[in-house]
Amino acid sequence: MAKHFVIVGAGQAAAQAIQTLRQNKFDGKITLVGDEKYPPYQRPPLSKKFLAGELQRERLLIRPIEFYKANNIDLELGVRATEVDPIKSKVRLDNDRILEFDGLLLATGSRVRQLEIPGSNLGGVHYVRTLNDVDAILPKFKTAKQLVIIGAGYIGLEVAAVAIANKLEVTILEATKRPMSRTVSSEVSSFYHEYHTRAGVNLNFSTMVNQFKGNTHVDAVITANGKSFSCDLVIVGVGIKPEVELAQAASLLCEDGIVVNEYACTESSRIFAAGDCTNHPNKLLNKRIRLESVQNAIDQAKTAAKTYLGIKQPYSAVPWFWSDQYKLKLQIAGLPEEHDVIFIHGNPKQSSFAVFYTRLGRITAVEAVNLPKAFMIGKQLIASRSRVDVEKLSDMDFDLKAFIS
Repeated sequence: MAKHFVIVGAGQAAAQAIQTLRQNKFDGKITLVGDEKYPPYQRPPLSKKFLAGELQRERLLIRPIEFYKANNIDLELGVRATEVDPIKSKVRLDNDRILEFDGLLLATGSRVRQLEIPGSNLGGVHYVRTLNDVDAILPKFKTAKQLVIIGAGYIGLEVAAVAIANKLEVTILEATKRPMSRTVSSEVSSFYHEYHTRAGVNLNFSTMVNQFKGNTHVDAVITANGKSFSCDLVIVGVGIKPEVELAQAASLLCEDGIVVNEYACTESSRIFAAGDCTNHPNKLLNKRIRLESVQNAIDQAKTAAKTYLGIKQPYSAVPWFWSDQYKLKLQIAGLPEEHDVIFIHGNPKQSSFAVFYTRLGRITAVEAVNLPKAFMIGKQLIASRSRVDVEKLSDMDFDLKAFIS
């Protein structure tokens, strides 16, 4: 069989895999299967600059359409893969095409967690995950007056910042006790809580939503304690879950994601996976993890493509993330679970500081607000596992560059 690499999923990992294959002189056939009608595009700007009208649609594309033509990529867009046969090395599509492969990358990503409560199907209740999702929200942003956001994670807070700039009245309802509680320290949570409050956002914590109320269009959100919040627009951001159904149906091992090894390979030697959908080992953290980040999608896709080509380079990168809210840039490197002492560098009152997580003299994670130098240096030190004088981290006058010079 002629060389044929099939990619299911048309996001960041897919675009990177194509680029890596061609850069490494793979001259076989590549087919990209995506259930949206667009070639791979960036998702992070959807809740930021694109929603704010500051980024044109064509700027969302990871690569221009000409890239796929120039690299002889067969695009199957607006098409869903319905079945994978690992034994016969075939993928069935919902347009009745059957693709034979000698390499398959599952880059199926993730989908939003939906609230299944009364009123969920009312008009005006939206989610932010795809370009079509935001296209449906944009015209309502211009006419809505009262926005209720369910969830105070990255998506909810980013949307709130854009909505405030658009003069909407914004209320956030969050089930946990603080914003971004799953991903950042209480110190960073507290800073963002205060910043959003000063901007005019009404934040409500330990608040469960029971019902969306309205005839055909939502006009109120009802909480578990019976409180009602009037609105004419609702945006839900309560997390995502990995798209693993295709892999499960193919009898591939899935445990909080498609299980892969350090070479992005599944149990089947011809099938790889990359991005949000994977559960993979990370030697730096000494455990298996599933990440929802652009960095992970890109780096793991590079590994998958190279493994297919016989280039064995294990994936073990430092995880990193970012969020833009108002004039604040939050950058995070590492994962904060493993630490014994936290140090704050800089000044939260000046909206420029970093929180360093440390364990036994090593930095294990960093959260930097408008302090990119701290993020970059922290990321390097996490990767090198270098021991440093962590007490100096809380000295505002100490130059962090001294740790790496």
